[in-house]
Amino acid sequence: MFKNSNFKYLSFTLITVIFLNVTACKKQDLLQKPQNLTVSEGFKNPLGFYDANPTFSWELPVLKHVASQSAYQIVVASSKDLLPNNADLWDSNKQEKNQSVWVKYGGPALQSRQKVYWQVKYWNQEGEASEWSAINNFELGLLHNTDWKAKWIGLDTARDSIRGRENVLIHKPQYLRKTFELFNEVTSARLYITAKGVFDVSLNGENVSDDAMSPGFTTYDKRIETLTYNVTNLIESGQNTIGVELASGWYSGRLLWGNTPWDNSVSPKVLCQLELHMKDGSKEIIISDESWKGITNGPLQFAEIYDGEIYNANLEIPNWSSNSFDDKNWNKVEIANLDENVNLEPKRHTVVKDKIKLVPKEITKKDGAVIFNLQQNMVGVPRVKVPMKKGDTLKIRFAEMLSPDGTFYTKNYRSAHSTDYYVAAKDGIIEYQPKFTFHGFSYVELSGFDASKEPQKDWVTGIVQYSDFDDNGTFTSSHEKLNQLQSNIVWGLRGNFLDIPTDCPQRNERLGWTGDAQVFGPTSMFNADVYKFWASWLQSVREAQLEDGAIPWTVPDTRGNKIASSGWGDVVTIIPWEIYMRTGDIGFLEDNFEMMKQWVEHHQKKSKNHISNMMSFSDWLQPYPENGDNKGDTSRNLIGTAFFAHSAKLTAKAAQVLGKTEEQAEYEALYKTVATTFDDKFFDETGKVKGVAETQTSYLLALAFHLLPESKIKNAQANLLRKLKDANNHLRTGFLGTPLLSKVLDDMGEVDLVYKLLFNETYPSWFYSINQGATTIWERWNSYSKTEGYNPMSMNSLNHYAYGAIGEWMYERIGGIAPLEAGYKTIKIAPQVRHPLTSAAASLNTPYGKVTSAWEVKDGTFTLSITVPPNTTAKVLMLGTMETVEDTQDIKTLSTKTDKTELLVQPGTYKFKSKL
Repeated sequence: MFKNSNFKYLSFTLITVIFLNVTACKKQDLLQKPQNLTVSEGFKNPLGFYDANPTFSWELPVLKHVASQSAYQIVVASSKDLLPNNADLWDSNKQEKNQSVWVKYGGPALQSRQKVYWQVKYWNQEGEASEWSAINNFELGLLHNTDWKAKWIGLDTARDSIRGRENVLIHKPQYLRKTFELFNEVTSARLYITAKGVFDVSLNGENVSDDAMSPGFTTYDKRIETLTYNVTNLIESGQNTIGVELASGWYSGRLLWGNTPWDNSVSPKVLCQLELHMKDGSKEIIISDESWKGITNGPLQFAEIYDGEIYNANLEIPNWSSNSFDDKNWNKVEIANLDENVNLEPKRHTVVKDKIKLVPKEITKKDGAVIFNLQQNMVGVPRVKVPMKKGDTLKIRFAEMLSPDGTFYTKNYRSAHSTDYYVAAKDGIIEYQPKFTFHGFSYVELSGFDASKEPQKDWVTGIVQYSDFDDNGTFTSSHEKLNQLQSNIVWGLRGNFLDIPTDCPQRNERLGWTGDAQVFGPTSMFNADVYKFWASWLQSVREAQLEDGAIPWTVPDTRGNKIASSGWGDVVTIIPWEIYMRTGDIGFLEDNFEMMKQWVEHHQKKSKNHISNMMSFSDWLQPYPENGDNKGDTSRNLIGTAFFAHSAKLTAKAAQVLGKTEEQAEYEALYKTVATTFDDKFFDETGKVKGVAETQTSYLLALAFHLLPESKIKNAQANLLRKLKDANNHLRTGFLGTPLLSKVLDDMGEVDLVYKLLFNETYPSWFYSINQGATTIWERWNSYSKTEGYNPMSMNSLNHYAYGAIGEWMYERIGGIAPLEAGYKTIKIAPQVRHPLTSAAASLNTPYGKVTSAWEVKDGTFTLSITVPPNTTAKVLMLGTMETVEDTQDIKTLSTKTDKTELLVQPGTYKFKSKL
């Protein structure tokens, strides 16, 4: 590698210029310190951490002298003053390994509340040592139910017997408070809190956090997540007051028509424990108990996820969470003991936050109301700043799109009322943002405001809410509609990653459908830093798994459903493997391996002679179904048998990674047996589907999951191409077939056809919805048409990420970044260049650092610019003609053909040119 802007030149027939981008630096005795330290699934200095057996990860700096790591040392201590030389918890000592991710903690067991400090150093490929990293830390939350002294508290809101839509019991929001007095100076204070429902907490009138919809949605009869807040700066000497607002959230609303396995008649409750450390060394604990008081007659009169909020400013209670408030007329709370069968555990992924603000692009008046168009389908709440008259009610409605006559299209919300109301207590400007609900919308309609005022765009701001993760990758191209598709994929992710991976965010559903999740997982991992998000949800899936190994359709399981679906339940083998490939974290496979095995056993139970008879949603929402069914035409027995084999194979691969050789052999044998049975049952000697409907998806499953003998593969591929040609080279695939389409055709060498399918503009295609104005991925290929209007079906979400799974192929094959080895330890950079694109670029934050790939075709010259992060290598496939590259320390030629050259590239930044 070279300093500053020096370049390395190699002589090709077509000049290939290689840029090695390095940081200017003088050789020092110690190398620059490691960066971006994280614990477990990517947490940075977490408070209230869940993992008492963490792993440690770091990145090497991008430096001239640092291509790879030859050794590391981690030190862990109970005090930062003990680092690095006197670590009292764990010293890994120098380990001669290149591992820089997922290094398991090897010290004594960590305890609840414990604060832990750690540092790491590395040695480069030459054996030169780095500086110690900055000191990072994590503080554990309350890990066990026995850590809690508090009781569940709340008011008996079930007694009110308020019935909402579909006669579901609706619980009024609660206001709960506790005043306490301190006589000593506080040096640190931690508030541990959770709820059966959702809460917002304040101390002495100040909000403790800016979290939304806390603590989130879990399998309530198995696990409830807890949160930890550092409230030291909010505590005052003398009198103090804790105030909690509490609403139903996911716990006791009418989630999926009220069919919840937990008891909807149980009122929402809060659990709160404030632990205070004093300057004199003493400790005090303030807990939720019978001394608390509460009321339901506050300004928030109604709060429901599907239906919205009712806020009456006339009922506001000034200073209710401050010390000066007199609560003598408030009611005593009811208490309940902790359930030993329900685990209280620190939240293991990020909370929901206000992430993005959108301003209206245009406003229109209609029938006394005003409509604000954000021009982006989003999920969250509005922040309104509106002039009102005392006693008037502001009505806030939402829609994803408008009907042709300009009215709101809300039929697809089904029974979700999705409307907020604000009752004004005085004349003037009111400010309001809903707290315990969320909506899916692009349009906001206001009515009931002061009609004498001229509406302004700043009356409404769209507050986009999702779990607090950052973007992880980028993709852009020379094609405007492909860029819009990428935007639609990203916005679909944001809209449906609100604490759990939902199918849709707007109608009376919003559930963790497993089928949608399994097809979209790889695409989500490219776009966003969601490893901890998936790890947390997979824990809920493990908790929801039934004794016979079945996986409910939705997780958390809101239906109490005992029937599994093939392709949906297979999320438990597909997501663990796919995320392992993108993280390299063996611990993720360890966590989920038993669940994978139990699911394969359930497949066996639901099969006869290895032919599946499992219920299935099949190739959901396949276009042009001949049978008119949402499940499409592909045989459910064929689908179930294919996924049976695939899950067995993935379980075998996981067993191999985990070193479980006997189980690896067992599941490999099972996979081969099921594959043979699949072939015998569903394919004739010519490689054509027999006995069931011949569909694109039937061939895709057979080819993608490697279920046919070598002798039939070419014929099956030809039959797939025939089915595509019969459809005028348009897809006829639903939720299960679509994600496989690009992969199978790519493996066949039919990249031109993948481009054709991707860039089709007529129905059914990805660009079809874009041509109709889509700003997110739709549930149906034809949810709306400018000529025919809205799809008449009741399931017609305009924000549904499943078909966004095409993003995986876009990033890995157009952008050209894919993992060859788990966690991108070895990276494949091989962009597929085709008309109509003239350029594309992608970047990804891998566990080892940022990788980039950008290409351009101009005047017949193909230029590829890449960055390979430290401690990895990349296999680069250059299209076109290049002269043989002279091997160097940084680049070696692996193979050369007339139309492509494969290179092995070391860390650095390079630019290659060739002639197409």
